[in-house]
Amino acid sequence: MLVLLSGVSGSGKDTIKKELMKRMECLATMPSYTDRAPRAGEVEANVYNFVTTEEFEQKIKEEEFYEYSVHHEHFYGTSRKVLNERVNSGKIIVKDIDVNGTENLLKVLDDDLKIVTIFLRVPREELRERLENREGKEKIKEIELRLNRFDYEESKIGLYDYVLKNDDLEKTVQIIMTIIESEYKCSERLEA
Repeated sequence: MLVLLSGVSGSGKDTIKKELMKRMECLATMPSYTDRAPRAGEVEANVYNFVTTEEFEQKIKEEEFYEYSVHHEHFYGTSRKVLNERVNSGKIIVKDIDVNGTENLLKVLDDDLKIVTIFLRVPREELRERLENREGKEKIKEIELRLNRFDYEESKIGLYDYVLKNDDLEKTVQIIMTIIESEYKCSERLEA
């Protein structure tokens, strides 16, 4: 089973994913590929595999991605090889991904794999505050770029199985854990 966490930049996807990983042994995470530079504290192959733009473009030519897109002026993509390895491990995969990536993965994989989609909502002003207070302080241009995408991301909510307001970390994590447990049991019954 693949669980896709989406929401605007700063909605808490990575924080929630880290909490889920600590609490649920049945989960595995999956890094995306990107050509953006690592932020302070980011570790290679944890959330992202960092490559040059040229390396990313070569991977596109070699059809190494299930999906890829340009998001905030950088490439992001889901590796076929890494996703297949993680799925074959028998664990539930949790991936944070933008709305375009979710839409593309649903088109490509929906018939082959149980996919659960969750969108995290945050009010625009709270989002601005989160982005301004991020470690490493985002540049004004970066904050505006992310805020300008807010309406577009929100317009894609119809793609998602679940839409949650992320205003309380513990409550949001508990709800998502319940969703994963429920969907996984449902998936097991369907396969039997």
